[in-house]
Amino acid sequence: MLNREEIIEAVKVKRLVEGYMDLDTQVTPNGFDLTAKEIWAFKSCGALDFSNKERVAPDSSILKTKKIKPGDKFGWWHLKQGVYKAVTNEVVNIPKDLTALALPRSSLLRMGATVHTAVWDAGFCGRSEFILSVMNPKGLKLKQNARIAQLIFWDIKEVKEGYRGIYQGTK
Repeated sequence: MLNREEIIEAVKVKRLVEGYMDLDTQVTPNGFDLTAKEIWAFKSCGALDFSNKERVAPDSSILKTKKIKPGDKFGWWHLKQGVYKAVTNEVVNIPKDLTALALPRSSLLRMGATVHTAVWDAGFCGRSEFILSVMNPKGLKLKQNARIAQLIFWDIKEVKEGYRGIYQGTK
């Protein structure tokens, strides 16, 4: 697992993560905190098959933030109990000798919410999306750019061919 110093070096030299808010704040002793750029509400059913030939992403709509104070630069989402799509500010560039996995920040868990993520494959480059589940019956107030997940990186033997899926290069 990469430590803080290795992550900072990879960010600066290899552009491991771009689009972050504040490098010193977001790099942890053994990970990188991902922040909420957008929250989307699902509007329809999705479809998934083995070959992805019949895959259909569900329709969704972006939720607007509301500013609480007149001078606020960023607004808040007032999320009801339910499932949402979270899009991060950060764009990752995973080299062929690393893989990554995101876990919810403990602060998010303490609010009665979590994220559901998948593996960031070796060779994946793009903006990250994952599921945000609000389980608290009273909901969640989430400020734009809040740190919601921690991405942790592992060294692996370099793969010959990295990620080639449809999400490669998402911005």
